[in-house]
Amino acid sequence: MSTRMPNQENPPLAGLETATLAGGCFWCTEAIFKRIKGVHRVVSGYTGGDVENPSYQQVSTGRTGHAEAVQITFDPRIISYDSLLDVFWATHDPTTLDRQGADVGPQYRSVVFYHSDDQRRAAEASKRNLEASGKLKAKIVTSIEPFKKFYPAEDYHQDYYASNAHASYCSIVIEPKIRKLLRNFGDEVKEEYQ
Repeated sequence: MSTRMPNQENPPLAGLETATLAGGCFWCTEAIFKRIKGVHRVVSGYTGGDVENPSYQQVSTGRTGHAEAVQITFDPRIISYDSLLDVFWATHDPTTLDRQGADVGPQYRSVVFYHSDDQRRAAEASKRNLEASGKLKAKIVTSIEPFKKFYPAEDYHQDYYASNAHASYCSIVIEPKIRKLLRNFGDEVKEEYQ
């Protein structure tokens, strides 16, 4: 049994902030956001449910209420929360309910978990602007919810892409997302990942 403790707020270092986003499989989301300038840390985990200290096996049943998510510690002097949201919208499909590609279930839902009223307002405005832009062919189903608790996933889920780049899931699902990130947000990507 895991002894992982919930991360109530992941207190960042002075001047840093926290964002918590769920956009399908956390392996994909982590690989994207760790490449962004101004991001200091990305942790894969579970949030949005009622089960304390859930395991991957429990969350995978879709019955814990948790979503696979990432918690991002970032420097707002380098990358704004709005810019993180732009990357979030562009690197997953916010129009599919409880699904990202072949990953199906409520644990793969799209959610912005806000840590402050400012983040809530920014997320709501960002979602409205994207809907009004006409860039998407369907309605955005992403929910915007208050952050409560975050449970870091088991160690083997952390830095999954970096440790398993040759696995078929990584080459088929994650690498196209990284190519899209480089194409659309190249200026925001850390030099070592270009």
